Amino acid sequence: MPASASIERVRKVFSLLAFATLAAARTGAGAAALGPGSHRVDIQYGGLARSYVVHVPPQASSAHTLPVILNFHGAGSNAEQEERYSGMDATADRDGFVAVYPNGTGRGTRALTWNAGGCCGYAERNKIDDVGFTKALLDDLASRVHIDRTRVYATGISNGGMMAFRLGVEASDRIAAIAPVEGALMVETSGPARPMPLMLFKSVDDRYVPYGGRFGRLGRIAHVTPYPPVDEEIARWRGFDGCPAAAQVGPELKGAPGSPDADNSATRYEWGPCASGSEIMLWKLAGSGHVWPGTMHSVSWLGRSTQVISANDQMWQFFRSFSLPSDKRP
Repeated sequence: MPASASIERVRKVFSLLAFATLAAARTGAGAAALGPGSHRVDIQYGGLARSYVVHVPPQASSAHTLPVILNFHGAGSNAEQEERYSGMDATADRDGFVAVYPNGTGRGTRALTWNAGGCCGYAERNKIDDVGFTKALLDDLASRVHIDRTRVYATGISNGGMMAFRLGVEASDRIAAIAPVEGALMVETSGPARPMPLMLFKSVDDRYVPYGGRFGRLGRIAHVTPYPPVDEEIARWRGFDGCPAAAQVGPELKGAPGSPDADNSATRYEWGPCASGSEIMLWKLAGSGHVWPGTMHSVSWLGRSTQVISANDQMWQFFRSFSLPSDKRP
């Protein structure tokens, strides 16, 4: 081989090594950088094998950080099912955020739960540290994807919405805002360490986590603590965030006559401005059940689905206004 060709080959090798080193520096040492698409990641935490699914949008690059939405599945579900059911990947690809679907714990790998305080199932009974797991997940994610750690948000449905509530009060140094879907605040708390922006999606016709509180359709099988009424939760959160008592009420949005949404509606209630620029927003739904607003998947036993609003669109518009204050940034 001529000397010039040999030198050129060495140069190419060093260029590839330099690129790999830069990529590792951007995402963190010891983990492979993840490209666009969905990936399952396995980690160890608290002596347990844990996992999550992460969807990286096409906008991902080493030059720009991306916000993150943590999307927690409901009790008896798992990350893969939540990814399909919520349909959040399409919103992530359109708007340029990382969608993360953590897996809870259970006796198997499919019917999993979260320890949200007074609920639910295996995770609550075994006192699984799901707040600690979420923080470990975020550290691991930062080693694989170039994320903006000041713009991490939490949502989830049912037990997953309860987990988002718990993170809002116990991980306010890592979570910038929360948007539970058909969830409830199930942990005893005096509130987050700072005002926490909240968007809540709740239907008056949810039979599983009733709008008026107490035990839902599954009763004490699923949890040991009664659900608080939504009005009580909002009043508590107004106190946490220093919000005015009076709400600004938007117009009632209704489904088109003759459509599957004909008997569905959604009304937005807003409390603000609150302390430190925070805000509370409630989407009060009627007609629909224990469902993710806007989902294309109908699950009959959860109640009627609704397309009157899209939870994905509404929460992203809400989230993008908030980031961690400078004194709380990791």
